[in-house]
Amino acid sequence: MNLLRDLQRLILLTLGLWLAAFIYVIVDDADVKWHKTPTPIADSGVIVGGDKDDDFDKIVNGIHVQTGLVYDEGFDIVRATCTACHSAKLVTQNRATKEGWRQMIRWMQETQGLWDLGEKEPLILNYLSTHYAPEASGRRQNLDLAAIKWYILDVNEK
Repeated sequence: MNLLRDLQRLILLTLGLWLAAFIYVIVDDADVKWHKTPTPIADSGVIVGGDKDDDFDKIVNGIHVQTGLVYDEGFDIVRATCTACHSAKLVTQNRATKEGWRQMIRWMQETQGLWDLGEKEPLILNYLSTHYAPEASGRRQNLDLAAIKWYILDVNEK
């Protein structure tokens, strides 16, 4: 009897997880811009979604608003190449050296169907390694315990 109840719970849990994943995909796709009227990217020949009401090429503080990518030399080719397959968020959330980005590109070419980037690869690598390079962790330095003047706190003292 317990085995049957456990099996029912497992089936319900599995169905619940599938339903949650399905809802996540539907809600996530609601924000995707390529469901709208296509707008060409200058000089790239690639068409990416846009809308008359969107600020398709709006730049604020050096950041392309629609993608979140840094607007600098190589931006157009990086946007056209990378967002042809995935969200620009996948670029902006990662950090790597030039060699690290090269390895990610090779992995995408070997396993995900990314085409040969040819003469555009050095420009893409320079852009990515310049704007999405590893950052310092921001962690504070360790305390110098020998330099601290320690004292005993007397809680009974008035």
